[in-house]
Amino acid sequence: MRRLLPTIAIPIPPPPPCAPAPPSAAAAAAGFSVQEVLSLLERAISKGDVLRLGRAAHALLVKTALTTHTLLSNRLVALYSLLPSPAAAISAFHDLPHKNPHSYNTLLAALLRAPGTIPDALHLFDAVPDGSRNIVSYNTVVSSLAHHGRQEDALRLVGRLARDRSLEPGLAIDRFTVVSVATACAGIGATRPLREMHGVVLVSGMEFTIIMANAMVNAYSKVGRVDDARRVFDQASVRNTITWTSMVSGYCQAKRLDKAVQVFDMMPDKDRIAWTALISGHEQNGEEDAALELFEQMLAEGVWPTPFALVSALGACAKIGLVTRGKELHCFVLRRSIGTDPFNIFIYNALLDMYCKCGDMLAAMALFRQMPERDYISWNSMVTGFSHNGLGKQSLAMFEEMLVAGVRPTHVTFLAVLTACSHSGLVSEGHLILESMEDHGLEPRAEHYAAYIDALGRNCQLEEATEFIKDLPSRIGPGTAGSWGALLGACRLHGNIELAEEVAEFLFRLEPGNSGRYVMLSNIYAAAGQWDDARRVRGLMKEKGLRKDQAYSWIEVRSGKHIFVAEDMSHCEADEIYEMLGKLLDHMRIAGDPTEHLLDLC
Repeated sequence: MRRLLPTIAIPIPPPPPCAPAPPSAAAAAAGFSVQEVLSLLERAISKGDVLRLGRAAHALLVKTALTTHTLLSNRLVALYSLLPSPAAAISAFHDLPHKNPHSYNTLLAALLRAPGTIPDALHLFDAVPDGSRNIVSYNTVVSSLAHHGRQEDALRLVGRLARDRSLEPGLAIDRFTVVSVATACAGIGATRPLREMHGVVLVSGMEFTIIMANAMVNAYSKVGRVDDARRVFDQASVRNTITWTSMVSGYCQAKRLDKAVQVFDMMPDKDRIAWTALISGHEQNGEEDAALELFEQMLAEGVWPTPFALVSALGACAKIGLVTRGKELHCFVLRRSIGTDPFNIFIYNALLDMYCKCGDMLAAMALFRQMPERDYISWNSMVTGFSHNGLGKQSLAMFEEMLVAGVRPTHVTFLAVLTACSHSGLVSEGHLILESMEDHGLEPRAEHYAAYIDALGRNCQLEEATEFIKDLPSRIGPGTAGSWGALLGACRLHGNIELAEEVAEFLFRLEPGNSGRYVMLSNIYAAAGQWDDARRVRGLMKEKGLRKDQAYSWIEVRSGKHIFVAEDMSHCEADEIYEMLGKLLDHMRIAGDPTEHLLDLC
C-alpha cells in the first residue's frame, strides 16, 4: 500500500545530513536565549493564541535567525497546526532546514485533523524518508483513519506496518497501535485482524495496560465475540469503571442480559454510565419492564440519570404503552431542570415518541409547540403519531407544515403520510404523495408501495391494486410481499374470495413460514361460511408446523401493566374482573346495541 490515494503534490525536500544548527549569533546579540523563545512558543500553544503570541514568537524566530533550530521550528509547525487551515503549518514545515521524525509527525497530525486533508497526509506519509517514518507516524495515521470512518484503510496500513517491521526492527508496535487497531476493528466488525493483534501482544510479552484491555473488551464485544471479551476482562490485572461498563455493554449487545446483570452486580463502583448501559441494554432487547425497574432502582440509590438513561426509560414506556409512567418521567425532567435550561432535544424527542405511541396526541402536540428547537425526528414523530392514531387529515396537515418549515422529509415521513392516506380513504392524495417522493430526492421503497396498495384496497379498487402490484417487480425487485399482503387484507375486507385465493397462493410460495397469511385466508373462508376450506387451511398450517402468534390485550392501572389473553384466568383478580365484565355487558344490553355507539365514536 505505497499509495493509498492519488498523489497530491506536497514537495518534500530530502533532509540534509547535517545536525541542527547551534543558537545563532543574532539571537545572542538580541539578548534572547533558545529557552526564552521556546517558552513563548509553548505559551502560545497552550493558550491557543496563534494570532498574537504566535505571530510574536514567529517574528522573534525570524529576527534572531533561530528558524534553523529544529526544535523551535517544530514547535512553530505545532503552533500553526491549531489553525482551521493547515496552510500555515505546511509553509512552516517547508521552511524547516533540518527535518527530523518529529517534524513529519507534527505535520501529519495537523493534516489528519480534517477529512479534506487526509489525502495530503497520506501523500506526506508515503514521502517520509527512510529512518524518519517511525511507529508514531503509523499510529497517528491509523488512529486518524479509524476516527474518520476509514477503518479498512487503517487496517491496510497496519498490514503495511507488519511488512515494514521485518525491514526496520525499530518499528515495534506499542499500546497506541493496539488501541487504534481495536478501534478500527470495532468500527467494521473485523474479527481476524483483532485476534491477530491480540496474539502479537501475547507473544511479544507487551505489558497489557488498562487502556488496551478496555479497547479489546469493547472491540471483541462489538465484533460479536463476547466470550473473548470476557477472557480479556478476566485476565486484566487492573480494571476501572470503563472496563466493567464495556463488559456489561458487551453482554447486552449479545442479548445475554443475565450475564450483564451478573457483571453489573460485581462492580465495585457503579456510576451513571454503567447504569445507563444496563438500562438501555434491557430496553433494546425487549425487556422494557426490567428497564423501568432498573431506572427506579438507580434513582433509589441516589444516582442521577444520564440523558441516554432517560431516553431509554421513555422508550420503554413507549413500547409497552405506559403513558402514566411516561408522564411521571416528563415531570421528573421538568423538576430536574428548575433554574437551568430545560431543553434537551434528544429527551424531548423521546417524550414526543412516547406520547404519540401511547395515543396521547393532545399532550404530544402541546409539547411539540413548546419545543424551542425541532429536528426532522421531531416532525417525523408528529406525522407518524397522527397517522398511527387514525388522524389522517391531521397527519397530512403536519406534513404540509413540515414542508413549509423547510424540513426535508425522510422515507419514514412518507411512509407515515401514505399510511395516513390509506386509513383515511385519501387515495388520490396518496398517489400524489407517492409520486412526489422523487422530487425530494427519495426513491420509493417496498413499504411505500405497500401502503399505497393498502389505500387502493381499502377503497375497493382491487383491480387497480392488482395491476399496480404486477408492475412492481421491475421497480423494486422481489420485495413485494408486503404489497401482496395488503391486497390480501383488502380481499378480507371486501369478501373477495376468488382474488384472495390467488393472492394467498402467491404469498405461500413467497413466505412459506409466515403463519399470518394462512390465518388470514382461513378467516376469509370463515367469514364467507366456507368452514371446510377454513379447516383445510388450518390443517395445512399444522402440517407445516406453523403456529399463530398469541394475541393479547393489556390495560395500565397505577403505572402498572396487566396483560390478558383470550379466556385468561391466570390473573390474581380474575374472578373480580369477569364479574365486572358481566355487569358491564348487562348495562350494554339495557342501553341497546353497542355497535351503534361504536359507529358514533368512529
